[in-house]
Amino acid sequence: MAERNENLLAGMIAARAERSPDLDVLTFEHLSLDGGATADEVRTYADLQTNANTLAAELIRRGLGRGDRFALMLRNHPEFVEAMIAASISATACVPIDPRTRGEKLAYMLRNSGCKGVICGDYCLEQVVAVRDQLDGCEWVLALESGDAGVPSLADFAAVDALGEAISKPAGTVDLRLESDTDLLQIIYTSGTTGDPKGVVFPNNRFAGYAILGHIFGYQPDERPYTGLSLTHGNAQAVTLGPSLALGLRAVFSRRFTKSKIWDVCRAHGCTTFSLLGGMSTAIYSEPLRDDDGDNPVRFVVSAGMPSAIWESFEKRFGVDVFEWYGAVEGGIAIKPVGQGPIGSFGKGIAGLDMRILDEKDQECPPGVSGEICSRPAGGGEASVEYHDNQEASAKKTRGGWLRSGDIGHTDEEGWLHFDYRKGGGIRRNGDFINAGFVEKVIAEQDSVSDVFVYGVPAASGAPGEKDVVAALVPANRANFSAGALFARCREGLESNFVPSYLQVVDEIPKTASEKPQERFLLAEFAPDAENVFMEDSRG
Repeated sequence: MAERNENLLAGMIAARAERSPDLDVLTFEHLSLDGGATADEVRTYADLQTNANTLAAELIRRGLGRGDRFALMLRNHPEFVEAMIAASISATACVPIDPRTRGEKLAYMLRNSGCKGVICGDYCLEQVVAVRDQLDGCEWVLALESGDAGVPSLADFAAVDALGEAISKPAGTVDLRLESDTDLLQIIYTSGTTGDPKGVVFPNNRFAGYAILGHIFGYQPDERPYTGLSLTHGNAQAVTLGPSLALGLRAVFSRRFTKSKIWDVCRAHGCTTFSLLGGMSTAIYSEPLRDDDGDNPVRFVVSAGMPSAIWESFEKRFGVDVFEWYGAVEGGIAIKPVGQGPIGSFGKGIAGLDMRILDEKDQECPPGVSGEICSRPAGGGEASVEYHDNQEASAKKTRGGWLRSGDIGHTDEEGWLHFDYRKGGGIRRNGDFINAGFVEKVIAEQDSVSDVFVYGVPAASGAPGEKDVVAALVPANRANFSAGALFARCREGLESNFVPSYLQVVDEIPKTASEKPQERFLLAEFAPDAENVFMEDSRG
C-alpha cells in the first residue's frame, strides 16, 4: 500500500510512535505473577514499533511471504502484541492459539491454518514438539524463555530457536508489504465444543473496529483498561488491546486471569475498568469478603454474561457499575449501557445492526418466548462470516442472511434482549428451566467455596430432556470441607428444584482461554459413585 493507513495495525503503531513515542501504552504487570519480585514489562509506542519491525524482519528472513501464517502460542506477554504488529507490517498472518492446547486439537489447528512456523512459550514447547512430526510445512519454532519455574530448557529440544536471540539484533526498516486493507491479519479459532474448531478470518481492517468499541463502551481519554483474559481470545483484543492501542489508553495486562489479586492489581496501577466473562464474575464474587472490597479505582466493568442473581450484589460490594454487552468473534453486538434496561438483559443491538430472536422457521418470537439470537445488518442486508477453508460452515452460520449465534434467548415487552442458554445446554428439571446463576450465587457466597460452576447431567429418573443439577466446586480448604453443610445452606437459600442433585469437588474448574468453564471435561469425569461426588446424606 503506497500510503500509511492508520486504520490498520501496522500504520496505527507507526503513526503513534511518531506522535507519542514515549507513552507507556501497555504494561504487563508482575504483581499477580510473583508479587512484584520482578519488574513489570512496559512497552511504549516506540518500543512496539522497534520490536515489531525487528520481528517482522525475522519472519521474512525465515521465508514467510505475503499471506503466510504462523502460530502464536503465548500467554499475555508483550511479545504477543509485537508479533501481531509484525504480522501486519510483513503482510503475514498470525494464528493465536491458547497455549494450553495440545494433542490432536493443536495439530488440527496448525494443519488447518497452514502455519509455516510457531512462536510459543517454553511452557507449551513440549506439546508443540509432540505434534510437529504430524505437520507438513511447519518449518520452524521460536520459543520465548518465560522464566517460569519448572519449564524445560530450550536446549532439550532439537530445531528450536530462542525468540530472544533471534530478534536481539536491530534490523533495517521493513517496508509495509500490505497490498489491501482486507489482507489477512489473523485467524482466531472457535472453541470447538461441537466439533473441530473453526478459524474465523480477520482481515487487517477489522482491527480498526476495536477503536469504535472503545467509544461504545464509553472509555474516557484518561481510562486505564485492564484484563487478565488471554490475548488469544477475541475479548481481550476487542475490549482492552485494540481500543488502548488506537486511543492511547495505557492498558494493563496480567499474564493470566487472577480472581484473588484482581483488585490489588487495579489499585496498584489505577485501573478504571476491566473486562469480565460470566464465569469470572462468579469466581471473583466467591472470594472471601474484605473490608476494602469497595476501595478501588474501578468505575465500571465491561461484562459479557454477568449472572443476574449476583449483578446488583456485585455492583454494591465492589462499588462498580456493570456495562453489559453481548458479542461473538464472528460478529453480532448488543449493549446495555450503565443505568439503562433491566438487570439480567444484555441490551439491544447496536446502531446499524438488526438483532432478533427467531424460531426454527426464522419468524420473530414474541416477547417471553425463547428462540435463537440472530443478527444481520440493519435494512435487510445479509450477514457474512468467513471460516478459514470451510465454506460449508460459513454458509450454515449465515443461512438465510442471518448470523446464527447458537445461543437461545428472549426479549421482554420493552424489546430488551436476554440470554437463556447455549443451544443444547439448558438445564430442565421437573419441567422447569433452572437458572444456574441463582445456584452459583448461593454456593459462591460460602466461605468454604473458592469457585463454582453449575451444569446438568442426564436425569437419573430417565425422564426425556430432564437433567439433574451438578455443582462443580473448588473448596477453599478441602480438609475442612463439609458437603452436608453446603447442602443445608442450599436448602435454606434455594427453592427445592434448584438444590443441586450432586456436589462435584474438584481441584479447579477447567476453563477456556476466555475463562469459560468447560463443561465437557467435568461431565467426562462425573460419576454418581465417584469419591469426589456427593449427594445429600452421603460421605459427609
